This record gives sequence, C-alpha cells and structure tokens, in this order.
Amino acid sequence: MIVEDFLRYMEAEKDASPQTVVTYRAALADYIAFLGKIDDSLAPEDADSDIIRDWVEDMMDRGYKATNTCKKLSAVRSLYKYALRKGVIKRDPAHGVNGPKKQKNLPVFLKEQEADRLFDSIPWDYDDINDVRTRTLLLLLYSTGMRRAEVIGLRDKDIDFAGGYVKVTGKRRKQRVVPLGAEIADALNVYMEMRDMATPAADDTGALFRNAKGTPMTAAQVYSAVKKSLSLVTSQKKRSPHVLRHSFATALLNNGAKLGSVQKLLGHESLDTTQIYTHVTFEELKRTYSDAHPRAEDKRLTKS
Repeated sequence: MIVEDFLRYMEAEKDASPQTVVTYRAALADYIAFLGKIDDSLAPEDADSDIIRDWVEDMMDRGYKATNTCKKLSAVRSLYKYALRKGVIKRDPAHGVNGPKKQKNLPVFLKEQEADRLFDSIPWDYDDINDVRTRTLLLLLYSTGMRRAEVIGLRDKDIDFAGGYVKVTGKRRKQRVVPLGAEIADALNVYMEMRDMATPAADDTGALFRNAKGTPMTAAQVYSAVKKSLSLVTSQKKRSPHVLRHSFATALLNNGAKLGSVQKLLGHESLDTTQIYTHVTFEELKRTYSDAHPRAEDKRLTKS
C-alpha cells in the first residue's frame, strides 16, 4: 500500500525522526478513515482535490485548530508528492489545496530585566548539584537559543572550551556552531566538575545533562525545571524552554544583531522563520513608546 511505502521511505531514506513518522502515520490514518466514510473502496490514489478539501473542512468541523489541520494536510501533501515521483498517480490532487489560515501568535519571551531576575533567583549553591544543574541549564538555553531536544542531545564532547563554542545538532541532524560567552563557559565548568562527583554516568552516552540516576535528563525533566524557575519571575502562562529560545533571539535583535546572524544561531533554514522576531521587537518598541512618551496619549483635537 502506498501509505506504508511512504512511511518506510520517510523513516529509512529521509531519516525522519520517530516522532515525525508517528505524526505522519496518525494524519494519514485520519485521512484514510475519511475516505472510507465516502466509499469503503476509495484509496488515496483515487482521491481528487475536492475530496481533500472536504477532508480539511471536516477536520475544522471536528474542532481541529488551524495549526493542527495544516500539519495533517502537510502529511497528505508529502504522501502525494511521493506517489507522483513513484508513478503511482499521474497528477497531484493535493496541489493547490490550501489549509485554513493560521493566526500568527507572537513568541512569548522574557524581558532582559526578567532574565536578570531569573538568574539572580537561583544562587550558586555548591552543596546542591540540582541547583547548579538547573541554573546551568537555564543559562545555556538563554545564552545559546537552543531547543529543548538539542540541549538533551548535547554530549560533553560537543563543548569546546578552548574554542569558545558548542556544537549543536538540530532538526534533521543538521549541525551548527554557537559561541559560548564567558559566563556560561564558567558555569559549565563548575557544573561538569560537580556532576562528575555527585552523579557518575550510568551509561556511556556522555550526556552533558544527567539526572540523579546518572542517565540523560528527559524532555519532561527539562521542561519541569524550566517551568518551575520561570514561575519565579513571570506570570505569563507559557513557561517552556522555548520561551528562553525566544528570549535569546529577541535580546540579540534588541541589542543590534543582524537578522541573518540570528537566523544562523537559531538554526532556522528560512529567514522568514526568524523574521517574526522583528515583529516582537517592534511591539516592544511600541509599548515602550506608549508607556514613556508624554505625547503618546490620545490628545487628538475634537471640534467643540
């Protein structure tokens, strides 16, 4: 069946992550179930553009958000591109089918003074490896803009203290190099020394961040540590590691960094993805203007 062939291709040849394959499988299962409601003998190869549009509409009727609907549609688009290359179909029925417009939400980030309060709230307690690990983790996220998965995947060998950089393995295993400032380099040195004494490695992965068992920190453990710490300095609902990534990018642009440089540091393939941070900085400028300028209030003349 074309769907199973496609998923094997994604896993073996495209080197897609297990999570991506799971997500695509779920999306395609939903699509095939919809085809079955129309006609239990209807295969993906037999569908046309109108059927795909009906499926998109059906998802919206079932309460799917625009973002989730577009993700599922993306999986179906990829399936048909694969089928077209393999000669299973002669034309791509998904071509020209658009998903619902997604509302663009500006990234949530910490202001610089909030970031300062964050690190001041977690003192260096040389008797507590947990505090040292948490502070180092937060500082690394904020100082490099790494994603949670990238931090979890870091190994000791990825840190080059002499060169002053960290080698990061990002999405689709693409690598980039991010500079390490003096503060985070010092923090990493202290943490790694304490870690080796307090939590010897339980395996040979060489993971940089280990939990109390000596195994690599899990995604849930990283999320929990960040959320708990951010709760000390902000009331905003979103308190994930990605907030620190957004804060990293926003701080750079607010202090004069070029957009292209920020793109490379974040590991974005497209400059369009990085472009959203210019909107964030402009919104911050507007708020500053409204709060600080004496003529920012509505003083328009009205006819008497």
